[in-house]
Amino acid sequence: MKAAVDKLFDAVSARGHVCIGLDTSADYVPPAQRQKAKNDADAVFAFNKALIDSTFETAACYKLQIAYYEEMGTAGLCAYAKTLEYIRGKNSIAIADIKRGDIADTAVRYAKAHFSGEFEADFVTLSPYMGMDSIQPWLSEAEKKGKGAFVIMRTSNPGMRDFEYLEIGGGKRLYHAVGDKLASLASQYKGENNYGLFGAVIGCTEKEEAAEIRKNYQNLFFLIPGYGAQGGGAKEAALLLQNGNGGVVNASRSIITAWQKEPKNEKADNNFAAEAALKAAVKMRDEISREL
Repeated sequence: MKAAVDKLFDAVSARGHVCIGLDTSADYVPPAQRQKAKNDADAVFAFNKALIDSTFETAACYKLQIAYYEEMGTAGLCAYAKTLEYIRGKNSIAIADIKRGDIADTAVRYAKAHFSGEFEADFVTLSPYMGMDSIQPWLSEAEKKGKGAFVIMRTSNPGMRDFEYLEIGGGKRLYHAVGDKLASLASQYKGENNYGLFGAVIGCTEKEEAAEIRKNYQNLFFLIPGYGAQGGGAKEAALLLQNGNGGVVNASRSIITAWQKEPKNEKADNNFAAEAALKAAVKMRDEISREL
């Protein structure tokens, strides 16, 4: 069974580094299209479907932030599940951005829920701050099912400095401790391209640290947020990549709401939005490629 990290490596090699964030609010759906839907959850799924159809040959993967779907209740979680299934049906890769961080049997239940069944994804996001016993149950399930995870290491939000930047001695910060643990884990559990089954979330908003992080954690595949709306760009993202691979760069609003910046968008439908998303994804892909 091929590991998810190797599938993602292959996807990056074939299609570039773009990870499209389907963090889809019903407010992002063209109004005329939203009004036609039975409810907001149906509108969101139809919108997601149109964007996936348009971009799946350009994007390496898709990331779904579950909060956008939970907000809509059970109908929203149904849209979340159907979107994950649709991505798999396109032979693409889905990252469930769920940021779980509990331990013991609770972690096992979460892992079973998100590595199989209606909420099955290829990767999940995890928070490590309860310790490595919050990570190990996921790793056990991932090994069985060819799945993966991205563990929060150094993020892209201003509040990262509250905890992630705490000094722990030896010139290191707390996020380095997370990275060191993940690097050790990656030396034991790795795919055919020598990346660990579990990678790290590394934001691209802090350019001055990027080269050091990439050099120190060469066996970690990175999920890279912060591109676009959060201020990161192609130059910053490229510093976190490695030999043309080693990471995917996430963009959400800058792609899925790109239609709102297009001229003559007053009567936009999902096809209009999908075309704009494709144009934005291609532009992002090419900008990153030029910096490598």
